[in-house]
Amino acid sequence: MPSSRPVDLSMSQARRVALRAQGLDRRRPVIDVVTMRQLQQVIDRVGLLQIDSVNVLARAHLVPTFSRVGPYDTALLDRAAGSPPRRLVECSAHEATYVPPSTYRLQGWRQRAYLDHAWGTVREVPLRYSEVVEDVRALVRERGPVTGREVHAVFEAEHPRERTGWGWNWTVAKRVLEFLFFTGEITSARRNAAFERCYDLTERVLPAAVLASPEPAEPDAVRALIEIGARAQGVGTVGCFADYFRLGSGRARRAVEELVEDGVLSPVRVRGWDRPTYLHRDATLPRRALGSALLSPFDPLVFTRPRLEELFGTRYRIEIYVPAAQRVHGYYVLPFLLGERIAARVDLKAERAGAVLKVQAAHLEHVSDPARRPTGEVASELAAELGLMASWLGLEQVRLADDAHGDLVASLAAALGPGSVPVAAPGSVP
Repeated sequence: MPSSRPVDLSMSQARRVALRAQGLDRRRPVIDVVTMRQLQQVIDRVGLLQIDSVNVLARAHLVPTFSRVGPYDTALLDRAAGSPPRRLVECSAHEATYVPPSTYRLQGWRQRAYLDHAWGTVREVPLRYSEVVEDVRALVRERGPVTGREVHAVFEAEHPRERTGWGWNWTVAKRVLEFLFFTGEITSARRNAAFERCYDLTERVLPAAVLASPEPAEPDAVRALIEIGARAQGVGTVGCFADYFRLGSGRARRAVEELVEDGVLSPVRVRGWDRPTYLHRDATLPRRALGSALLSPFDPLVFTRPRLEELFGTRYRIEIYVPAAQRVHGYYVLPFLLGERIAARVDLKAERAGAVLKVQAAHLEHVSDPARRPTGEVASELAAELGLMASWLGLEQVRLADDAHGDLVASLAAALGPGSVPVAAPGSVP
C-alpha cells in the first residue's frame, strides 16, 4: 500500500486487498517442482492451516497450498509437520490447526485456562480421570510417539470403550490424550498413514530455539495473534481478526486498539461494510485480481463465514451434517474463486478406485455485480481448474455424475467435453 494510506476503500478494493494478503490475487506461477521454500511462503502468508479428517476429496489442510501454488507433493507438508526441525505444529487455535512453532508458543495462556476454552469432554477429564491422566502422561513419556489406539490398548481392560450411539465415542484414553493435547503437555509428533495423531511430549516436538524462548504474557500473545490474523487478511473488522485464532471479542478489541496506537493497523472506511474496519500496514492493493482457485471449505479466505458474506456476497455453509435430502449445494462443496469473486461452487468427490474426480453438483454464484463473468467463461475456467486438481490428486479424468445437479452443470458439461476432460500433467498451469 502506498505511503499515503487510504482512509476510504470500495468493496471491490477491499476484496483485492484481502486476496493479495492471502496470495490469491494472481495467476499461479509456473513451477516445475514445488519445494519447501514455496510451502514455507504459503505458511508465512496464511499463518495457519486448519485440519479436518474428511477425506472425500483431499484432507483440508492440504488444499490451501494447492490453491496458491498448484500441484505439489503433499509429502512436503508431512515433512514440515512430522520431521525435525518442524515448521508446523498442531494445536487448538482455529479449531484443530497447524501453526508455525513460534505461533504455538502464543497459545500458553489459553492452554492453562482450559476450563474457559476447552469443550466439555476435555474440560471434565481432570475431575473424572485424574489417575489415568498421570498414567497416560507417564506412558507418553516412556513410549511416545503413540497413537490413541495404542494408548487405549493399555487401558482397555479397566476402561473399555463405551458405545453410546452418538457423538465421537471417545475412549477414556483418547479423552485424556486430548486433554493433555489441549493443555499443551503433549502434541502431535506426526500423523500416521491412517491420519491418526502420534502423540509425544511437546518438549520433544518443538524446535529447541522455540522451547528456549520465553513465553509471552497473555496480552502480548493475544496482540501477536491478532496481528497475524490481520496481516493474513489484509483488511477486516475486529470480528474478522478475532476469528482467525478463535479469540474472544473483548481480548481482540483491546489488541486492535493497541495495534492502532502502534501504527500496525489503521482505521479505514469500506463502503458497504457498515462496521469499524482496519487495514494492516503490510496490506497492498493490486489494480486487478486475476487468480482462479478451488478453495477448501476450511481455507483461511472462507472459514470466517460472516466475513465471506460481507466481503464477497457469498453465503456459504458446509452441508456434511445436513441430511442428504435437505442439502442445497451438496456434501463437500468447494467455492470457486475467479478474479475477485466467488463465481461458483462445486460438490466434488475423488473416486480413487476409478481414478475419477467426480462433479456431483455445480452452481453459479448469483451476486449483483456488473462485472460478473459470463456463464460460459466461468464453466471454462472451472473445467481447467478441475483438471489441474485431478492431476494433483493422481486422478485421470474429471466427470459429471449421472445425477449431477445445479445451474452450472450444462455449461460445465460442454466445457468438460464428452464424458471427461483431459487432465493436465502435474506442474502445468492452464
